[in-house]
Amino acid sequence: MFKKILVALDRSQIGQRVFEEALGLAKLTQASLMLLHVLSPEEEGSPYVPMLSNFDYYPGFGSQSFELYQKQWDEFKNQGIQMLQSFCTEATTAGVTTEFTQNIGNPGRIICDLAHSYGADLIVMGRRGRSGLAELFLGSVSNYVLHHAPCSVHIMHLPVTLKTDEVVKETASTLSVN
Repeated sequence: MFKKILVALDRSQIGQRVFEEALGLAKLTQASLMLLHVLSPEEEGSPYVPMLSNFDYYPGFGSQSFELYQKQWDEFKNQGIQMLQSFCTEATTAGVTTEFTQNIGNPGRIICDLAHSYGADLIVMGRRGRSGLAELFLGSVSNYVLHHAPCSVHIMHLPVTLKTDEVVKETASTLSVN
C-alpha cells in the first residue's frame, strides 16, 4: 500500500506520537520513512529574533544580540538533529529503512516540496489545534499541507489533556506579546 512515508516532526508534545504512528504504519506496509524537521521561528522553543530597528540607536547592542541569537539558533538546530537521529535509530532498530533531513523555512511549503521530490505516498504529521485568532494570525501548517500535498495526508490531533496545556501556553504567549 504505502512505500514511502514522509513524517513531519517538530519538538511539540505531539511529535513522539506522530513518530510512533508513522513507525507503526511503516512496519505494517513495509514502507520506508523520511523524517523531516523544519526549522522555523514559529516553532515552540525557537530563539527570539532580535529586532533590527533597535540596533540603529545602540550599535554595540546589535552585535551582542546577534551573537547570542546565533548561539541560540545553533543550539536549536542541534536539538532538532538530535531528535531526528534518535527517531531514526529507533526506526532502524525496528527494521524500518529510515533517513532524515532538517530544513529551514516555511514548514507547509517544505513538507509539500519534500513529499513531491521524495515521492512520498503518505505524509504523517501533527496538528496543534489552533483556532480563532491564533490560526488567523499564525496560520495552520496542517491546513496548508492538506490543500497542497501531492499525496495522502494523515493528521494526528492532540489528546484533549495535551491540547488544553498547549492552549494555555499559546494564550499566555499571545497575551504577553500584546
